[in-house]
Amino acid sequence: MPNDEVVRALWKALDEQDFDLVREVLHADFVCEWPQSRERIRGPENYIAINQHYPGVWRIYVLKVVAGEDEVVSEVEVELTSDNGAVRQDRAVSFFKLREGKIVYLREYWPEPFAAPDWRSQWVEKM
Repeated sequence: MPNDEVVRALWKALDEQDFDLVREVLHADFVCEWPQSRERIRGPENYIAINQHYPGVWRIYVLKVVAGEDEVVSEVEVELTSDNGAVRQDRAVSFFKLREGKIVYLREYWPEPFAAPDWRSQWVEKM
């Protein structure tokens, strides 16, 4: 399977909470880093456990995937419905490295949305 399809398969598996498929696309030496919270997750089982226990229900929409020889970058939108019914939308930018057709490394950024400052409003458009 091409590397970009491996990454798409991961996002599909996470969207459907198919943790057996998540396990299939992660390398045994898998490491995930979340620089913003300064956390490192070692091994597929720890990554899967975090996702299995994440509170609420999510949907994942793949916005973009760019693939190189052994690296892939993706941008996704995650719509999360919390246990109290509140809905929020987050974006993630993810940098993947693959080995032997599986994801061996993931560095992921989950930036918090923020209001644009007024001082630059004359030069921008609202999205």
